[in-house]
Amino acid sequence: MSTKNLLIAALLLLFAGSTQAQVSAGVQVTDDGLKSFYFAIGQTYHVPEREITVVHERNIPDEELPVVYFIAKRAHVRPDAVVDLRVKGESWMDITLHYGLSPEIFYVDYDGDPGPVFGRAYGFYRGHPHREWRQIRLADDDICNMVNLRFVSNYYKVRPNEVIRVRGEQGNFVKVTHYMGSPEYKAKKVAVVKTNDHGRGHSERHHDSRGIH
Repeated sequence: MSTKNLLIAALLLLFAGSTQAQVSAGVQVTDDGLKSFYFAIGQTYHVPEREITVVHERNIPDEELPVVYFIAKRAHVRPDAVVDLRVKGESWMDITLHYGLSPEIFYVDYDGDPGPVFGRAYGFYRGHPHREWRQIRLADDDICNMVNLRFVSNYYKVRPNEVIRVRGEQGNFVKVTHYMGSPEYKAKKVAVVKTNDHGRGHSERHHDSRGIH
C-alpha cells in the first residue's frame, strides 16, 4: 500500500473512532432517559422491558409505546395484535374503534388551561357534551399526549396539571419520565411543599395531602 493510501486509511480510522465516541456519548444520555421510560411502562402495564424493546423495534416510536399497552389492556388483547394494526398504517383512532372502544377512554379529568400541547384534545372534549364523545375523532398526537398524561400522572402519583407543566419544560414524555424520577425533581417537590406549608394550619396541610383518585 502506498504512503498516500496509508495516510487516507489512518485518517478514516481516526474519523470513525471520533464519530463512534460521539455516538456512544449520545446514546448513553439517551439510554438513561429511555431506561427510566421503559421501566415506568413495564411497571405500569406489568410487562418485561425486553418486550417493550421488541415492540419499539417494530417501528413504534418511544412515546407511542404506552398507547400500545393502554389500548391492549382496554381491549383485552395482546400488545402485538395492536402493533400489527399500527404497522399496517392504521391510525390510533382507527385501532381504538376497531376494538369497539370509544375516545372517552383517553380523557383525563383536568379543569385548568392545558396549553398548546394538550389544547386541541381538550378542545374536542370540552366542545361537545359527554353523550357525543363517542363521535370525537382524535389525531395520533392527541391520543399519544393524553395516554402519556394519564400514564405519567398515575405512575408518579401527581396531578395532571403538574405533568402538563413539566411536559412544557422538558419537551417530550421520555424526558418528563426521566426528570420526574430524578433526585433534582424530588428535591424541588420537597422544597415546594415546605414553602407551601409554612405558616399554615394542621387542617390545611392534612387537606392538601390527599391524592387524586
